[in-house]
Order: sequence, then structure tokens, then C-alpha cells
Amino acid sequence: MNIDEKTRTELEAAAFRRLVNHLRARVDVQNIDLMNLAGFCRNCLSKWMKEESDNRGLNMSDDDTRMEVYGMDYNSWKQLHQREASPDQQKAFASVMNDHSKHA
Repeated sequence: MNIDEKTRTELEAAAFRRLVNHLRARVDVQNIDLMNLAGFCRNCLSKWMKEESDNRGLNMSDDDTRMEVYGMDYNSWKQLHQREASPDQQKAFASVMNDHSKHA
């Protein structure tokens, strides 16, 4: 299917907003779970948004982009929703990060 760039950008933006809304609703899914399964998390999304804002000269702060992804300030989200990672989660995370560093 051939679509123009404007439409493609609008579709991608809409899909991104749906992903962010989904992650906001699924506070039961911890960032470490996302990292262990998919290799990215809410923090990654906010960092990618920050990098893109910097590339466009917008210079949003880390707090600004985290607010966009989390729907609240990061410290509030952590207090409300973040649980201590289990030893198994920490071990899986270390493995994921080790694998990631080999491919980066």
C-alpha cells in the first residue's frame, strides 16, 4: 500500500499515543518486565522522545518527556506503581543488558 508521508506520520503518531495510553493503563506491568521481555520500557520511550526533541531544537527536559510517557511526574509514578524487582527479575535484566551491550 502506498501512503503519503503526512498520512504515515499521522498513523505512526496515533499508534505511539495508543502505546503510551496502554502503558499508562497497565501500571501492573513494571519497567523491568518490559525490559526483560521487549528490551525497552517507559523510560526508553521518554529518552527517545527527548532525543528527538533535542534533534529538532525543542530541548524538552527529561521531566517533560517522562510526563508525556507516564502521564505524571516520574517520582509520583514510582511511588504509586513501582515495586521492588525480584531476584529473578534482576537476574533476567542483567542478562538482557549483557546481551544488549554485545549488539550495541
